[in-house]
Parts: sequence; structure tokens; C-alpha cells
Amino acid sequence: MNPFEMVVLIVAIVVIGRIFANRYRNRSPQDDAAAAAENARLRNEVQQLKDRVVTLERIAIDKRSRLADEIDALGRD
Repeated sequence: MNPFEMVVLIVAIVVIGRIFANRYRNRSPQDDAAAAAENARLRNEVQQLKDRVVTLERIAIDKRSRLADEIDALGRD
């Protein structure tokens, strides 16, 4: 790599770094409030989905144990 290419590469890295720094530094409070609201909504949705999964697991396990109980009851008759 010759010195000219190295200088161009360093300048490009610095420019890209500054662009990212300015993008994240200039966030408005509205952006933060919107992000917080979106996070709260998503957390609520995840909690609802977890509750639904627990219910579905309980139903699936209950059916299996009920079926096993019915089979055992048939064997006792």
C-alpha cells in the first residue's frame, strides 16, 4: 500500500466515524420518547406472547396426562 492510498483510507475512516458520531449525538428528545414508547409496547407484547405460550404448554401437557389417565382407566376395567 503506497502512502497516498493510506492517507485516503485514513481520511475515509475519519469521515465515516464523524458521520456516525453526529447521527447518534443529534438525537432529539422526541426520538428518545418514541423509542421508549416502542420499547414499552414491545415488552408488553412479548409478555403477552409468553403468557400464551405458558397456556399452550399447559394445554398440551394436560391433554397428554389426561390421555394417559384414560388409557390406564381402560386397563383397570
